[in-house]
Amino acid sequence: MICSDSQLVHAPTCRTTSYNPQQNEHQLALNLDLIDEHRSQAQLRNATYKQRTARYYDSRVKHRSFKVGDWVLRKVSLATRNPTEGTLGPSWEGPYEIVNICRPSTYRLRGSDGQTLGHPWNVEHLKFYYK
Repeated sequence: MICSDSQLVHAPTCRTTSYNPQQNEHQLALNLDLIDEHRSQAQLRNATYKQRTARYYDSRVKHRSFKVGDWVLRKVSLATRNPTEGTLGPSWEGPYEIVNICRPSTYRLRGSDGQTLGHPWNVEHLKFYYK
């Protein structure tokens, strides 16, 4: 049923009775004046949150570094995995000897057969091999 505007019942509510247009305009203008301050406070809270999160993460990271001559195992990736082994295949392959340190946490490897691998490997794909 569609009612026209003249048939609606207008019951006063607390919100409509306490509405003051001049005070509303004044409050909106005040909020616009303070928006830059609110924005800068939000940026400070965001920066503080990021610093706390980074500090928490960094406190739990185990930094690994290797020296030339150390032996390591290399993580088997999808590209190097043998498809006939399926999910029960090995997760690590090697051992490999560290021949060169290209950059911090990037190493060039040589297999136990003496053949150097084609590209350097990041430390997150390596783990120490105990002989």
